[in-house]
Amino acid sequence: MDNFWKTVLNFTETTTTTIGKQLLREFGLAEAYQKADGSLITHCDRWSDQYLRQQIRQLFPSHGILSEEGEHRFPVRDWCWIIDPLDGTTNFARGVPLWGICLSLLYQGTPVFGYVHLPPLNQSFYGFWYGSSGLTGPTGAFLNQQPISPTTEPPDYNQFLGLSSRSLEIAPQLPTKIRVLGMAAYNFLLVASGSSVAGIEHSPKIWDIAAPWVIVQAAGAVWYSLEPEPIFPLQIQQDYGSRPYPTLVVSRPEWVSKFLPLIN
Repeated sequence: MDNFWKTVLNFTETTTTTIGKQLLREFGLAEAYQKADGSLITHCDRWSDQYLRQQIRQLFPSHGILSEEGEHRFPVRDWCWIIDPLDGTTNFARGVPLWGICLSLLYQGTPVFGYVHLPPLNQSFYGFWYGSSGLTGPTGAFLNQQPISPTTEPPDYNQFLGLSSRSLEIAPQLPTKIRVLGMAAYNFLLVASGSSVAGIEHSPKIWDIAAPWVIVQAAGAVWYSLEPEPIFPLQIQQDYGSRPYPTLVVSRPEWVSKFLPLIN
């Protein structure tokens, strides 16, 4: 691993660990407020966002930043971080131990590195996936530094499908058991690590998907966008604050056709 990618990985590990320790102290205690879009926010979201942006600017001063609680317009930079300072705020505020911190590094508008840390579970997912960027470096997807891969078992009633709450109307038609987790990134990561056979999210935002988008593909699972326009590369100066990205993630490409008709 060359020095740049070592720096990136060390930065995400140490920074999310520091934030996670503080968030655990306020887990289930922080008062939540409703934002304009109906989602919840706590002062912990704002504190985590401010800390992450400060640390990125110190270590990577030439990099841009796109954040759920900060700047929503994609900057004129080759390198840009997308951060979700507290993914699963409702879980966090209600004392449900399924929430985390998501970081993704983009090159020319496309994610090439993703990192998701879940402090209550002591789990850290990360992955490198360069696509057609021309970049080189370490490859693969990992959970707590161990390689992960999706399941090869076919969908049946002993397998899990992760759903968003807005997708529950399709539940009676599904060939699997379902789980509603309240954290879009983790829903997709369970597919990457082999725990679930598929995951569906109705309206995740760019900070929900940028990190798992890398990890899912680095692990060998399939990311299937449920809208016709490609997600990446992001466009300079476009506002990504409210745009949803309906998504299906499956462990193997031949199983897309099993779930897609039900979703449509």
